[in-house]
Amino acid sequence: MNVTIDKNSGYCFGVEFAIQMAEDELAHEETLYCLGDIVHNRMEVERLYQQGLRIIDREQLAALHDCKVLIRAHGEPPETYELALRNNLELIDASCPVVLKLQNRVKHAYDATKRQDGQIVIYGQPGHAEVTGLTGQTGNRALIVMNDADLDQIDFTRPVTLFSQTTKSTAGFYHMKQLIEERIAAAGGELASFDANDSICRQVSNREPALAKFAVQHDVIVFVSGRKSSNGKALFSVVNKTNPRSYFVENEQEIDDEWFHGAESVGICGATSTPMWLMQRVADRIEQVAVSV
Repeated sequence: MNVTIDKNSGYCFGVEFAIQMAEDELAHEETLYCLGDIVHNRMEVERLYQQGLRIIDREQLAALHDCKVLIRAHGEPPETYELALRNNLELIDASCPVVLKLQNRVKHAYDATKRQDGQIVIYGQPGHAEVTGLTGQTGNRALIVMNDADLDQIDFTRPVTLFSQTTKSTAGFYHMKQLIEERIAAAGGELASFDANDSICRQVSNREPALAKFAVQHDVIVFVSGRKSSNGKALFSVVNKTNPRSYFVENEQEIDDEWFHGAESVGICGATSTPMWLMQRVADRIEQVAVSV
């Protein structure tokens, strides 16, 4: 049985940059705080915990003074930076450049649309760290939509500016765009007042066709990702749609030998938050299965 790791899977540059910054700091610091999971992958969080990285929530952040705190790739709303100034916190800012650019676009769009009584709408996962940072640019007035029912929040007779969380599905974004256009027309609104911005990271969206191609090249696909990963869920849906013999695992311990009966080729791939070392562990485990069957 041939086992192949997808060479295009693994960390996007934003996540890789954040982890490198954490490791650089931990090389000369016993403890470094990080606001939220540095990456939506439990195995990587545990590895960095052994080096001294401590994950904190917003309540714990408010109680910290005079220390260093890492801002992960997802970015943060303005109030986090205001709190850091008040508490004399040194922020190690690993916000992804793509996310920072989007935050700036959302802020400018919000300032402009206020004069037109418009609405900022974000296609994304409520409560996701990146979405929290984006809505913070609007004073938390942006509307967050994930599915058709969420569109009921929108007043379709008023201007609408749509953005997307950078790690969402491209197909999902354009589906939402079409639904909004239909609802505007039905409400008698002006389509000219609808501004849709495909703000999905191309390093993420370009993986979708590449993964679909990879999935059909193998009898069985094992997709490795943290279960908190929004990107992982989106990319696995692409793989699973292409190859029904696709399985989602968080680590090598979740491998089931039964999956590989009759398989000559197994492909291993993962999310932009999946480290290559973890996919290699999964590959090693599957190769043990190959020897025993």
